[in-house]
Amino acid sequence: MGFVLSVLYFVTYYLTPGVVFGPLAQYRVELILAVLLLFVSLPKLSKSFISKTPQSLALIGLALAASLSVLIGMRWAGGAVQAFLGFIPNAFAYFLVCLHCNSKKKLQVLVLMMLFVCLFVIAKGSIDLLRGVPESGPTISAATGAPDPELWNLEHPYLFAMKSDAGETFYRLRGQGLINDPNDFGQLVVCVIPLMFIFWRAKKMLQNIAFVILPVCTLLFGVFLTHSRGALLALMAMAVVAGRRRIGTMPSLLLAGGLFVAAMAFHFTGGRAISAESGSDRTVLWGDGLQLLKSHPLFGVGWGTMPDYTDSHLTAHNSVVVCAAELGLFGLYFWSMFLFPTIKDALAVASPAKVSEGQQIIPEEGFFPQATSKVEVIDKAEVIRLGRLVVLSLTGFLVAGWFLSRAFVMTLFLLGGIAEVVYEMALQRGMIAPRMRLSRVLPYSGVLAISLVLLMYVMVRILNLMH
Repeated sequence: MGFVLSVLYFVTYYLTPGVVFGPLAQYRVELILAVLLLFVSLPKLSKSFISKTPQSLALIGLALAASLSVLIGMRWAGGAVQAFLGFIPNAFAYFLVCLHCNSKKKLQVLVLMMLFVCLFVIAKGSIDLLRGVPESGPTISAATGAPDPELWNLEHPYLFAMKSDAGETFYRLRGQGLINDPNDFGQLVVCVIPLMFIFWRAKKMLQNIAFVILPVCTLLFGVFLTHSRGALLALMAMAVVAGRRRIGTMPSLLLAGGLFVAAMAFHFTGGRAISAESGSDRTVLWGDGLQLLKSHPLFGVGWGTMPDYTDSHLTAHNSVVVCAAELGLFGLYFWSMFLFPTIKDALAVASPAKVSEGQQIIPEEGFFPQATSKVEVIDKAEVIRLGRLVVLSLTGFLVAGWFLSRAFVMTLFLLGGIAEVVYEMALQRGMIAPRMRLSRVLPYSGVLAISLVLLMYVMVRILNLMH
């Protein structure tokens, strides 16, 4: 029951309640669903491993940081409550995955859910493109003489119109709700691509073509339709990480470089260049974000308010900068506390040196033999394979997130939950060492937070010199 409701919850927040429930959305169905999930999940807390993960404390700290950033930075008590309520639905994903997704089969269902969301948006956008869209872009309003974005969004909700470097109009695929920006949707699709290989079976060619190859090709087409430069770089990064174990680091870099050249030749980015010069506006925003951190170091300027402090009224397009500027070092510390153990645990289960053969779980015999639950047989090789898929997905998210202001989106917390579920599966079977103690995670998280700020500072200085 809890797992089914969780899947419905994720689909609702990705596709929006209006799309999923239609006219019923006016009754706040998503809120009712969240309340039901809360009641269903509470009894499972005592038996769950979730209290043993540092990420749980990190999410509590992030919720507090979001509230304090508005309460202290903006001196607005009502806004602090709004920030808290805005953060919780996304963070809730981590707890739901850890509580209700406790087997490989449920992980596969979770991946299928993410695939469904992506295919739904790809189908909607493709149909819109096939029907034909105006070459001149959005309709010009007779009243203002400028493009009418509201009318465009109503007529083409899954397409975003913009200009290329040459001044030509092109269209980018997007979703709605959490993924209403082409870059956000591209990031989600990039994360799903490696997870699709959870369905791969050795020596099952037809099954692999039907359930892995064809869906992955469709997802790659979807990434192309987003024309997201960040998503393209994320794909290249995943290709390097995936290929270096099989063919070596240098051949993987060469392969990724070849794929990049081919993608640019096919106008993957919609006629926009990828260079230091083309990203100069983004560099300025990164610098603005660091200046905001300097002037509001502890609690930041307030959740979601960075655009109010920039000349262009835009956010920084970098997850680290946005987190630091809006939530200060206090919030960045807890964000790093979520990120550090997630990456560490994912890398651990992906490493053959850290995973042993272990022992399979022996189920307890029930009073009725037919009531005894069946335990999944998962060996060392399968745990490592699952770990590597999670590492690739996190790589795609983080590389794309380096160019997006998406530090608190549901996809990150979903992937964090998946990483911990795989780790717990290995831990229960005695295949891996226990999680790092919280007393050790705390200082490492601080080091990571400071290192990220210093890295951004160095990058901004170098890019400014290049300009």
